Amino acid sequence: METQELHRGRLIDHLQLVVRDLPASRRFYDAVFEVLGIPLGGTMDDAFWYDELFVSTAQSEAALGELTGRHHLAFQAKDRATVDAFHKAALANCGRDNGAPGLRDYHPGYYAAFALDPDGNNIEAVYHGEHERSAPSVKVTF
Repeated sequence: METQELHRGRLIDHLQLVVRDLPASRRFYDAVFEVLGIPLGGTMDDAFWYDELFVSTAQSEAALGELTGRHHLAFQAKDRATVDAFHKAALANCGRDNGAPGLRDYHPGYYAAFALDPDGNNIEAVYHGEHERSAPSVKVTF
């Protein structure tokens, strides 16, 4: 078996979205993850993934069941400019506005923007204010 390497965050192992229009979703997520600096993890005929997010068609072997409705995903952004760029990229690539970039009342410094992806999932980019990370991600090698 060849060595594989995964990068994972601290709270979420993975998320799967089952979508109606895979090419439209691919366009949307390619654009917003380019802005957020997250590389494409891989593709299959009926799916693609970025780090912990797996996106597939309802016919994919990984999608056991039917479309389950609207979900909310929040992605970390490195600064306010990245939140702004995320929102712009989302709207230019099959997304719909669900909250322009700005401060929110969740806690001091919470700066976020929201866009609906092609299937109506509420996708957020958030910058929590000045902070320091111990590492960009957790690296898992097996």
